[in-house]
Amino acid sequence: MTTAVTPPRSTAGAGSTRPPERGPRPGPLTRARRSFDTHWYAWAMVLPVVVVLAVLVGYPLGRGLYLSFTDADEANIGRTIGTFEVPASYSFVGLENYWNILSGKEGSFYPRLGWTVIWTASCVFLHYGIGLGLAMLLNRPLKGRSLYRVLLILPWAVPAFVAAFAWKLMYNSQNGVLNALLAKVGAGPVDWLGDPVIQKISVIGVNVWLGVPFMMVAILGGLQSIPRELHEAAEMDGASPWQRFRNVTLPGLRPVSSTVILLGTIWTFNMFPIIYLVIGQAGGTESEILVTYAYRLAFQGVRDYAGSATYGMVILSLLLVFSVFYRRMLTRQETAR
Repeated sequence: MTTAVTPPRSTAGAGSTRPPERGPRPGPLTRARRSFDTHWYAWAMVLPVVVVLAVLVGYPLGRGLYLSFTDADEANIGRTIGTFEVPASYSFVGLENYWNILSGKEGSFYPRLGWTVIWTASCVFLHYGIGLGLAMLLNRPLKGRSLYRVLLILPWAVPAFVAAFAWKLMYNSQNGVLNALLAKVGAGPVDWLGDPVIQKISVIGVNVWLGVPFMMVAILGGLQSIPRELHEAAEMDGASPWQRFRNVTLPGLRPVSSTVILLGTIWTFNMFPIIYLVIGQAGGTESEILVTYAYRLAFQGVRDYAGSATYGMVILSLLLVFSVFYRRMLTRQETAR
């Protein structure tokens, strides 16, 4: 004779949906330890890069941030003269340096900021416009297209300081190539690097010559990623070339365009070698952008390390704010479509 054993009933009831009880969530240290135990090889591969970035980027950035809150200059900074060591005597001044710059008390920030914005906007606009035109030409069937690509990329391969000195020789008011060409057509010489307005146009031309190849290559890659079927379908629907460009090409280039414009803006805003090497000291201070003025504060005349560090932090903040708003604007446009 067998006896049936009835299992005990759950006290939660048949229709209960209460989730099973869980233990306490692991803390950040526990999660980090588990991640390290699981992915230790990846952490080991990344560690050298982190150390290098901390030494080359993290420490100078932290040091600059600290100096921006002090009155450090050439007279009170710590230094060693032979066997004699002079201790640092600068003091903490809080936000005084930032106030002097942003309030206009210092007097040179806002004029240079205006020229820096004009310089950046002009260069990036010309970079993108000319690069887009060249990319569209090279994306079409063209005899000798590979040779044209190599020739157009050459300016990008030339180091910036070499290009700057080459253009400076061409801009020479007495023996330069440009004035020699003007003399051939009966025009008078132009003081390319002496006149405040012309020298600004001159450095924009040099930077455009250097920056167009990058834009051209990036946009050409974007053009080649757009499916040909979209252009063929638009052409079959009777769309004109301009309509195909506006409704097919530009939307297809949006991911590439947003990235290269952001990178171009950051690079051009901080384009130190072109301004400094082409104009040098000939242009005084009217043609200086923010980054070249920060350099002059730190390494020329009475060295103002605190002022230079403050300018560096302000430049970094401006670019961070621009990057955040630019990405949000793009995200909002993508969401609205």
